[in-house]
Amino acid sequence: MSTLYMVATPIGNLEDITYRAVEVLKNVDIIACEDTRQSMKLLNHYGIKKHLISVRARNEKNSAPGVVKLLDEGKDIAYISDAGTPVLSDPGSILIQAVRKSEHNITPIPGPNAFGALVSVSGFVGKTVTFEGFLPQKSGKRKKRLDELLSREESFIIYESPYRIVKLLGELAEINSERHLLLGREITKNFEEFIQGTSAEVLENMSTRTTIKGEFAILVAGKE
Repeated sequence: MSTLYMVATPIGNLEDITYRAVEVLKNVDIIACEDTRQSMKLLNHYGIKKHLISVRARNEKNSAPGVVKLLDEGKDIAYISDAGTPVLSDPGSILIQAVRKSEHNITPIPGPNAFGALVSVSGFVGKTVTFEGFLPQKSGKRKKRLDELLSREESFIIYESPYRIVKLLGELAEINSERHLLLGREITKNFEEFIQGTSAEVLENMSTRTTIKGEFAILVAGKE
């Protein structure tokens, strides 16, 4: 049986990739990508030339049968998202379901993700961390979900874009201004930054900036 490899790729620094991941990308027949243009930056860096196919969120359901057909033909395929580990707030789950039904092999090639990177530098005590990813965009649903998460004893991680980060921090501070959190911006990239404090303190820090760029991950401490 052919194999679909779910390959974790760097979240910023192109050197953050395992030897095994590079070897898999070199040896598979085809690489399926969330965004072929984004993936080319990584593949060019390592001198990897392969036939690429697009499997992104908007076309994953329609693309999955094509991937299964290629596996049926004996092709080994690697799937990579734009950054980090596939399925963690990235496409890939629909593809996995289709391949599993076809009874082909599915092999994880673990590696970088913002979740693990942020937890590793937090210093927060506790064994349980909830991975929430991106919250709903509708304000009512966001606040309801934040209320639920903040009522729990365990820490949780959420992702946010530069366009909504101040609004999210405002919502957190409105519900609980004293809850401690660690905000990571541009993790592993040139302008990597970590800001730790209460939700009110981190909100004040970000609100005073004239420009806000980068991708954000926030680890919110659990209820004491």
